[in-house]
Amino acid sequence: MARRLVAAPFRKAVYRLVRRIPSGRVATYGQIAAILGHPRAARAVGTALHWLPRDLLDRVPWQRVINAAGGISYRADVYRPDLQRRLLEDEGVVFDRDGCVDLRRFRWPGPRREQPVRLRISDWPEPGDADVRRVSERSSGVARAVPPCAGGRRRGARTGTRSAAPRRRWRVDG
Repeated sequence: MARRLVAAPFRKAVYRLVRRIPSGRVATYGQIAAILGHPRAARAVGTALHWLPRDLLDRVPWQRVINAAGGISYRADVYRPDLQRRLLEDEGVVFDRDGCVDLRRFRWPGPRREQPVRLRISDWPEPGDADVRRVSERSSGVARAVPPCAGGRRRGARTGTRSAAPRRRWRVDG
């Protein structure tokens, strides 16, 4: 007897929301999480889309969700990023030479109001999956900033103003 995977309520909400993104538009992982009422759950959105059941692959346009820099998130999978870019280009989404989408032009504004959903602990990535940890600027050890897109500066980011808060750096544990 075949066992069927049951999606958690958060994942189902992600799939329902992603289905509403029109062709030729994109949304970010953080934008989807914020619309669902959990603005810090961008990784949970990515995990939900990564584990999209096969029977939903043709009904949920997973390729329309990209990172906050306007780029395609590359993980261990080598095939899916190329497929995602090709599918988006077929829908009319234009990438610049750095491989980024102009979010001011192609970002989906989203529904008129938030659609909060209760987030359970099982919806978060496992502790072993967390390969990037935030470290303070004063910490010892190697810390390096990873550019969010191949082009360096984030597309659509505000320039010229910076808060007084210390910059955060990211360390990749190897």
